[in-house]
Amino acid sequence: MVPMAELHCHIEGAAQPALVERQAAKYGADTSAFIRDGRYVWHDFTSFLAAYDAASALFRSEEDYAALAETYLTGLARDGALYAEIFVSPDHAREAGLTPQAYLAGLAAGIARARAVAGIEARMIVIGVRHLGAAAVEAAARLAAGCGHPLVTGFGMAGDERAGRMADFARAFAIAREAGLGITVHAGELAGWQSVADALDHVAPARIGHGVRAIENPDLVRRIAAEGAVLECCPGSNVALSIYPDFAAHPFPALREAGCRVTLNADDPPYFWTSLAREYALAERHFGLGPADLIALTRTALEAAFVDEATRRRLLARLATAPAAAAG
Repeated sequence: MVPMAELHCHIEGAAQPALVERQAAKYGADTSAFIRDGRYVWHDFTSFLAAYDAASALFRSEEDYAALAETYLTGLARDGALYAEIFVSPDHAREAGLTPQAYLAGLAAGIARARAVAGIEARMIVIGVRHLGAAAVEAAARLAAGCGHPLVTGFGMAGDERAGRMADFARAFAIAREAGLGITVHAGELAGWQSVADALDHVAPARIGHGVRAIENPDLVRRIAAEGAVLECCPGSNVALSIYPDFAAHPFPALREAGCRVTLNADDPPYFWTSLAREYALAERHFGLGPADLIALTRTALEAAFVDEATRRRLLARLATAPAAAAG
């Protein structure tokens, strides 16, 4: 079992359909519009977001979110993950009637339970939702900067990448950066290479969520490699959303060979019929990576994690002494 680490997963998007159906029964809700035969139903990015929002609305208490975080993280640990970062969305919590403070407390309780049971380390990245507008993203940044929660170590932006200009969100990222939070931003997924360039120009993130459309501009690929921004790649998600027709067409190997720092992630695993373990297996099967290559990807993720240096050293030491790593 290759030790793994994940930097790009939306916690609401990690809820398995069976868990969402239990939540629906708890609250007397109907899931037939977005879950059928135990699977999420959607046909394009817009309908995916609608299904995502409907499922997220069924998590309404601290304990709901604690159970969600614990369930996801213990599952990751069983598959061999040492570390995970989860994207957390205060906007979804508010829509469900939960205060941001209660939302974070619930997730933190789940993280603590998973750590106690399975030994997995985890942190939270607060995200603003791009298609809600610059003011909403700035409000999320202020929350992240001011909450003082020790497990909130980063800030990012997700949502519909086609909404607004990156420059509109620069102030939000400045607020987060001034508070010492790690910076990541979704770019180069639905939109082309220019969205990645805009992110680098206006936000200067340490990491870019997805970023794969950078392959469309060789100069940009060279810039990413030179500047060292880490790409949070999610091949299974990209193929599920038809950004690429299949894994043979995916640019992950080309980005890696060009010297870009790449990692593997599951994004919204059950929506895209994947998992972190499957992403590692796909990279082995379709990208020709061996155990040593996969361990190197995990090392890159740990090096890029939004954690204090003492925690990073412990995680890297665990990686070095893991049986698969030692064998590699």
